Amino acid sequence: MAGKNILLVEPGYRNKYPPLGLMKIAQYHGPQGKKDNVRFVKGEDSSAYETAWDRIYITTLFSFEWERTARSIDYALDLVGGQAHRVFVGGIAASLMHDKFIDESRWRGVRFIKGLLGDAPATSLQLDPFDEELYADDVNGKPIEDLVPDYSILDHISYQYPVSDAYFTYASRGCVRKCAFCGVPTLEGMQRDTNSLTSVVEGVSELYGEKRDLILMDNNVVASANFKDIIAEIIDLGFERGAKLKRGRYELQRRVDFNQGVDARILCKDPMYLQQLARIALKPLRIAFDHLGVKKPYAQAIRYSADAGLTELSNYMLYNFKDSPRDLFERMRLNVDLNEELDIRIFSFPMRYQPVNRQDRGHIGANWNSYYLRSMQVILQATHGIVSGAPEFFRKAFGDTYEEYENILLRPHHYIFNRYWYEQFDGRAEFESFQSVMSTLADDEKTELLEYLCSRGKNDYEADLNELAQGHLRDAASFFVPMSKADEAKIWDAQKRKRVEDIGAYLVPEDERVEDAGLTDEDVQPEPKSQKAINEITQVFA
Repeated sequence: MAGKNILLVEPGYRNKYPPLGLMKIAQYHGPQGKKDNVRFVKGEDSSAYETAWDRIYITTLFSFEWERTARSIDYALDLVGGQAHRVFVGGIAASLMHDKFIDESRWRGVRFIKGLLGDAPATSLQLDPFDEELYADDVNGKPIEDLVPDYSILDHISYQYPVSDAYFTYASRGCVRKCAFCGVPTLEGMQRDTNSLTSVVEGVSELYGEKRDLILMDNNVVASANFKDIIAEIIDLGFERGAKLKRGRYELQRRVDFNQGVDARILCKDPMYLQQLARIALKPLRIAFDHLGVKKPYAQAIRYSADAGLTELSNYMLYNFKDSPRDLFERMRLNVDLNEELDIRIFSFPMRYQPVNRQDRGHIGANWNSYYLRSMQVILQATHGIVSGAPEFFRKAFGDTYEEYENILLRPHHYIFNRYWYEQFDGRAEFESFQSVMSTLADDEKTELLEYLCSRGKNDYEADLNELAQGHLRDAASFFVPMSKADEAKIWDAQKRKRVEDIGAYLVPEDERVEDAGLTDEDVQPEPKSQKAINEITQVFA
């Protein structure tokens, strides 16, 4: 049965890491497996219509990427002439929103896979032997989840993942926690160790060459009963602290990244955890700080980290769940204090909460409002999603007190994004006029202004100004009318000719940032490659 045509599809969203699930499916079908013809595309590549596909697999990621994911499923169905039994959809969103996918009538017959492919291939893929489906007899084979990922498929597309020169694997799956905001309990279940790291790393090296970094996608590795053994294995694999990889004349600094973060509530119990982590080439150390309730264990974990010599830190800050803007500010401000006290560098990545089964980004937490959420998004777009613990950076981006932070949240968004222009350059007079008018508003008028901004789309601000009473309130609202794209482009062009303080010193490399497609709505549709070109690429790895 070898020689079947297998298409792997990743929807056209922007993401940091290659699709590990599709890479393992490629290994199952590829030269080391069933010896089928495997092709990988990102987005809706029109050149895929040149081939008759025996099976199409689609991965999913964020639930709010429903529209892009739906487009990929419709595309796959079109490629196979409506033969839905040839299409398989899995991954995070397909697991967390399983019923919503199944209930979509136009996708009836598509196989939506929930959870991991941890059983024999025919079982995991829900294959029916009575229909004589492709490989339906593979009921005793090695689970696809346990296969070495196939890196060769990444050469099929033009899209460049920020992280690619790395081993992608797990030392453990699941988590001991059952946080209400998290989808891990549904996706992976309780904490458990996986197969040997060594087998994955050596398998990838043998087939696709040695990789520089080790990306461990565990959800809570420090909760593992075999934590010390995991650290020892990482060291044995050549990722001890200070490790380098020699490539030709060059030596590359190696990096270990537990990209889902580690648990402060465990780290704070014993310095041993940080002492062990300090033995490997860990950069950065990621610690979650999801709400003020874990302030004490978080601060203790940071102190233990500094004592162990781990000074490059990153943390996730969930917001828009049960927190408030004040809660978020206090957490961000604590990192500034810890930076100054301990002489370390902490970069925070605020992560906006969305219910794991919601199809858009429209959720508004009980203590937030739509305008403040959009303001946070604009701030993070301007800072590349990063909150530096450096005091000077933080004060400029968020203010030095909560009152200053709230005033920033209640600014027109073009003032936030083009801050230098309005605070230092030609837009300063306009900004000072805005501040002057805002200072005249009573608290109830500011509340009314905020309600006005939250109840309308930004393109309706100007049209609806007459609904506000004449006077300071209407005058203040007039500043929120968005500028045209042409006028904003003029500002950007003018700023290039002026000296603007470089924020580069406060940023982190792209491969150390977090996976957060929510920061951009930009679609990804790489240049299509012909099947002939794909065949030429594939032959190199055959």
